[in-house]
Amino acid sequence: MRSLLLRRARQWSFRHYATHHTPKGKAVEQHDPSVIRNIAFVAHIDSGKTTLTESVLTASAYLNTAGSVDQGSTTTDFLPAERERGITIQSASIPVKWQQWNINLIDTPGHADFGMEVESASRVVDGAVVLIDSVEGVEAQTKGVWRQLDRYSVPTRILFLNKLDRPGASARQSFLSVLNHRLHPRPVMLTLPVASFKVEDYHRGEPGIAGLVDLVKWEVLQHNNKATPRHIPLPRTWEELASTDIFPSGHPLLEEIGKARTALVDILSEDSEELLDAVLGSTSTNSYLEIPSDLIMKTLRTLTAQRRILPVLCGSAFKHVGTRLVLSYIGELLASPLDTTYSNLASDSSVARMLVWKVGHDPKKGWMTFVRVYSGTLKPHDPLYNPNSRQKERAQQLQLLYANEPKSVDALPVGSVGVVLGLKHTRTGDTLISANAANTAGADALRDIKPPPAVISAAVIPQSYADLKPVQEALLNLQRTDPSVRIEPDKEGQLLVHGLGALHLEIVEGRLREEFGVQFEFGARRVGYREGFPGAARIIDDVWEFASDGRQMQVNLRFAVQPLKVGDDGDPSWDGNVVLDAEGKPLLSPETSAGVDPALHALAQGIQSFLSNSLNSSLPYCGVQLQVIRWELPRDNVPTSLLTHACTAILRNDFRHAGMGDILEPYVRVKVDVTEDLMGTVIRDLTENNGQIQDLRDDGSAALDLDEGDGDVGPYPTDGLYVPPDWLTPCSATSAARDIKSPQNKRTIHAIAPLSKMLDYLIRLRALSGGRGEYDMVNIGFYATNAVRREEILREIGKM
Repeated sequence: MRSLLLRRARQWSFRHYATHHTPKGKAVEQHDPSVIRNIAFVAHIDSGKTTLTESVLTASAYLNTAGSVDQGSTTTDFLPAERERGITIQSASIPVKWQQWNINLIDTPGHADFGMEVESASRVVDGAVVLIDSVEGVEAQTKGVWRQLDRYSVPTRILFLNKLDRPGASARQSFLSVLNHRLHPRPVMLTLPVASFKVEDYHRGEPGIAGLVDLVKWEVLQHNNKATPRHIPLPRTWEELASTDIFPSGHPLLEEIGKARTALVDILSEDSEELLDAVLGSTSTNSYLEIPSDLIMKTLRTLTAQRRILPVLCGSAFKHVGTRLVLSYIGELLASPLDTTYSNLASDSSVARMLVWKVGHDPKKGWMTFVRVYSGTLKPHDPLYNPNSRQKERAQQLQLLYANEPKSVDALPVGSVGVVLGLKHTRTGDTLISANAANTAGADALRDIKPPPAVISAAVIPQSYADLKPVQEALLNLQRTDPSVRIEPDKEGQLLVHGLGALHLEIVEGRLREEFGVQFEFGARRVGYREGFPGAARIIDDVWEFASDGRQMQVNLRFAVQPLKVGDDGDPSWDGNVVLDAEGKPLLSPETSAGVDPALHALAQGIQSFLSNSLNSSLPYCGVQLQVIRWELPRDNVPTSLLTHACTAILRNDFRHAGMGDILEPYVRVKVDVTEDLMGTVIRDLTENNGQIQDLRDDGSAALDLDEGDGDVGPYPTDGLYVPPDWLTPCSATSAARDIKSPQNKRTIHAIAPLSKMLDYLIRLRALSGGRGEYDMVNIGFYATNAVRREEILREIGKM
């Protein structure tokens, strides 16, 4: 009964929100790109993204009450698997109206196995709110999502220190972890948490958050267990500030907020002559307090856009503390569609141009294509052209999607994030343009979205021959909705499905059974190994001969091959390799080069066939850089498809003579939280399974990623920055003062280990810790094996 009432209440909330927050007629400001903010919430798993999304929807009047992740009642986690597991599996978008801004909010997964969802969202947003669990600080996947934002050049970001109401939360340690992990050299606190308005709570070390100090607008937000805070302006003189009745006498924040405000103005003044002049030009001793908030905000906006500073907010999404400030600062600081590298497209109203960032399937509606509009306006029934596949499409219906609640609209103007129904052939990463621009320079494709490389696979075995075709169709449909799923037949005739991790494959198996209803058996999980580059860098100049109509003909090919340098990232579309054309530019993979240039497409097919199967080990190659320097076909009119066969044959012949390269296997970074009495047992288990211990911590904070070089480079310095004191979050001081000899004190172990040895780690850790241990794991790439492990892998794959 309770769930039925909740569902009805949510349906009413949606209808009420759509009625009162969707403009009628032609509202010019709704179509003004300058007030649009396309943003994503990104973070490590369990940092509070979905809870913050619920709080945002409550603050913006979308919901009457926020849903709960624990109860499975959140708006954006609507899939059965999401509600059952309490995690986000797929990105969900919701348009939010806040003050004068139209915010298209995308809630993304935090688990590394669903990194493709973060990849696709990162490609189409102009800003991001990166959440940090203030108990844990920066974690492994925090750095992972930060790199994804870098990869797609997301121009503006805000940091939100969440969960400050929890025991063990520390604003200071979370702030320092940003510097330790080198996310940004100049994080700047814009707000300070008020743990309590009672002085005695600070002395007792009581956890909590009762309000915030906004250092920019110079006011206190007092919550008192209410979602809507009371805004109290702060005095503009030092004398009045010292005696204000906002805080009782002796409250530690009375002195600290003045220091924080001064530090904020000083940091911003280093890069703003206007702000510096305002400080130095004042004869008043209260100059730091009297500076107009508008001037500070203007400087913040400029420096945030230039990536000179990283704005830091704080609060508790669960308590709704800080949510309204997050929304306000999203509007004030994050980029609009007019502020990005694609702003030149936004001014072109003649051509509708959009990028497909996600494709979904609904049993009733069919294929749902999620798009970000970069220029022009898309209307229902508009003819479209896909320059990636060279196919024509037609938009049947347009929608805005409020999580899983659709609302039909008459147009998707520039800057919009919406859904197109009726497209038949479009895939994630494709560009769509107005059909009238198909033969113009405007038909160029936008930058693609690349799925992360798969590291684990399992066989999908239909239960009967009659089930074979339905299983194949279900897999292809699933691959269209999730491009990080890769499908291929193995040598035994089975279908192999490759994924980003064990949990990813588990979700794939569940979706095949529940969404597509096919009958099959899932084989055991198998780790995907790779073979490295053999020999030294070299030029391959060879001839492939063939007979045609009784005559001998030749295809001449010239390649430059070499191993990727340490630290260089491979191209995900080439499975961790880099393939270049004669000019040194990336060569399109066969999936995206069809119809562009027949010769280059044929070469790409041959290169992909070669890289996917080594003659020495039958494993795919990884870490190879290959450049096509020259190709020559016979003068006779022969099909360009011969380049495919010639390319594969010449490359395989050369690499066969070069011998076998290193055998590579995927590694994971693992963080294990256990009590001190179990540390030795857990460390012994990790080392016995080829794990390498990197760091041990007694405070649960994240260690430096030593294998990535942070240990050598060191953290960013704190010079010139305002670093929050320990007592600002009083519960952190009491947790730090605990007896470190206590067997119940939490210890954190950081290690790297082969993925193959960690597939059953959940079961092992439960047995070792009596169910008290917790862990996080994230893929970190392929590493060369030693001689013993190499022999084990070759035996496993039947090559010894």
